[in-house]
Amino acid sequence: MTILTPMTEPEFAIYLAKAIPEFAQDKVDAGQWSAGEALELSRSGYAEMLPQGLATPDNVFFTVRDAATQEDVGMLWFAVQARAGQRIAYVYDVYIHAEHQRKGHASRAFAALDEEARQRGLTGVALHVFGHNTGAQALYHKLGYATTNINMFKPLAPATCGST
Repeated sequence: MTILTPMTEPEFAIYLAKAIPEFAQDKVDAGQWSAGEALELSRSGYAEMLPQGLATPDNVFFTVRDAATQEDVGMLWFAVQARAGQRIAYVYDVYIHAEHQRKGHASRAFAALDEEARQRGLTGVALHVFGHNTGAQALYHKLGYATTNINMFKPLAPATCGST
């Protein structure tokens, strides 16, 4: 079994130290940011989204734990947002540590999230997934998430001299 426990300040500091560079790299991999600017953009984005850190209103951080051992197996962050006149949970980040992946923790963490959202009176759960993260996409579809938006990009080779 997998449970969600409120994240502590020390766990939050560890989370940020990992999440900021990983998000920067995801944005580079997605072709949205250059490698030279990515880390600073990620830092400033997190600072803007979480001005009070772990205590930022309407943002909820959990450590995902193995219920039997209480071992930290990952994390989950969602924010309460208004969408189409309803209040929902918007998942900003979720991960399971590499050594605990493929053991069902992510699926059980999302089941616990569903229950947490219901208890808070929220009517749904939304999230974003990078196009290159096909493993996460497969998991979300398996859990009943529907695709609501798709952004696409086609890189072009530079124009050559004398082309019309």
